[in-house]
Amino acid sequence: MMTRVPGSSFLDLSRGIPMLTFLGQAEAGPNAAAAVDTLTDPSKFMKFLTENGPDLAVQVLTALVILIVGRFVAGALRKGVQKVMITRGVDPSLTGFLGSLLYFAVMAFTVIAVVDRFGVQTASFVAMLGAIGFAVGMALQGTLGNFSSGVMLLLFRPFKAGDVIEAAGVKGKVVEISIFSTTICTPDNVKMIVPNGKLFGDTIKNFNGYDTRRVDMVMGIGYGSDMDTAMRILADLAKNDDRILDEPATAIAVSELADSSVNIVFRPWVNTADYWGVYFDMHKLVKEKFDAAGVEIPFPQRVVHLEKD
Repeated sequence: MMTRVPGSSFLDLSRGIPMLTFLGQAEAGPNAAAAVDTLTDPSKFMKFLTENGPDLAVQVLTALVILIVGRFVAGALRKGVQKVMITRGVDPSLTGFLGSLLYFAVMAFTVIAVVDRFGVQTASFVAMLGAIGFAVGMALQGTLGNFSSGVMLLLFRPFKAGDVIEAAGVKGKVVEISIFSTTICTPDNVKMIVPNGKLFGDTIKNFNGYDTRRVDMVMGIGYGSDMDTAMRILADLAKNDDRILDEPATAIAVSELADSSVNIVFRPWVNTADYWGVYFDMHKLVKEKFDAAGVEIPFPQRVVHLEKD
């Protein structure tokens, strides 16, 4: 039977709880029979509790205080971090996840501290957790890579839900950004789920990154048609369409003398939301206006000269 060393403080916890030490002796020590006899004899067991009860009570109370304080600190940190992230406009899904991650991390350290107060050696326990974490990390390195990429995407926000992007070989509208993957809807309404690791590691083309865009079009006319007439028609179309911006100015210029046509670039600036409407409408209007003015829109052709002997 163990007794407290005279002169030692109740808070001297390096010796561990007497009950745990006693049970360890009962399991492997030379006095196993005596330990078992003490546990099975009510009078001896009560005597053991009387002699070691104060130490046990102090350690239990200390552990409870650590647990309560640790839980309070974890909750306060989670709320504080979430409040700061919400104020800075961080994505709500990332805010909740990081807040919960911080909470459970603090609680894990709290539990380890509580166990340590009961005299349990935590060094081997922490080492075991580290080894398990390393093994899990190696097994899930792809998943962890997607997770870290998702965190970076939500923090730096190269695109947001609703943007049209092209990345990792996929082009479409972003529907949802989660921690591990991003859901994209293609123009033909196909749902694509792309791992965040591929998105973050690739060049991202965000078509909604700016408020305005330039519509690049090339209008080809025949060599026998008047270039000035064609360019004047294009300038009138740009001037009379309210969707086309005055600044930056629309670019209209001869860009190439091709095999079968004289190519004229037509580059008006529009708001991003009007891009496709202007693109499709201009091609239709240009064909109608060119036909009315007698401006030829040629098709690829080859002239063959035959010689007589």
